[in-house]
Amino acid sequence: MARRFAATDLHGCLRTFRYLVEQELRLRPTDTLYLLGDYVNKGPDSRGMLDYIMQLQGFGYQVHCLRGNHEHELLATIAGEPNANDMWKLEAEREMTLASFGVARAADIPSPYVQWMTNLPLTLELPDYVLVHAGFNFALPPDQMRQDMHSMLYTKSFVFDPSRLAGRRLLHGHVPTPLAEVQEKVAAKAGAVGLDTGCVFLQNPELRHLAALDLDTWQLHLVENREEPYSIAKR
Repeated sequence: MARRFAATDLHGCLRTFRYLVEQELRLRPTDTLYLLGDYVNKGPDSRGMLDYIMQLQGFGYQVHCLRGNHEHELLATIAGEPNANDMWKLEAEREMTLASFGVARAADIPSPYVQWMTNLPLTLELPDYVLVHAGFNFALPPDQMRQDMHSMLYTKSFVFDPSRLAGRRLLHGHVPTPLAEVQEKVAAKAGAVGLDTGCVFLQNPELRHLAALDLDTWQLHLVENREEPYSIAKR
């Protein structure tokens, strides 16, 4: 029987993500894995993360990816946009990301990665779920709500209105949330669930997990950060 999973905010934690896919989920080509954005930055191996996801897709695995704010900001930086956000809060994060691609400047990141990130959609709508990186501004009319890029990539709070999604549940990431809070939301089968358990923050015991939700059984699969030590601020 085919299974469906959703996970988010991988942030270059390749060893952890590979363990989730290959050991915890034991993903099969007949399964579907939805990833809700933020594959790059903060963690140790941004390029390796993109390589692995692209490899899975190339081998015929059903891996569907959304754009997160970190892909969005990296693309803006690559393009040299004057209003690009300062996505690297620490020099160590910048050096770690660029080193993973083997370049000194974001503009030199090879074009296959740039094209892949450029083609990422902002949202996916399933019969029973709507998937987005951060959330929606539910105060807007439905058509405008789905065009509000800033909310879809950056919002950190919203008042969930299931009527705007035709009764479907919302899955998102973006805001690192203590594992216990996510477990409570999943146990309650809440209408909106944030799945970002802060995997990249390996120094924070309330976070530092990668979560994947089975969309049919509501089982929450968890893998603790398995990376070699790397430089990042404790959240």
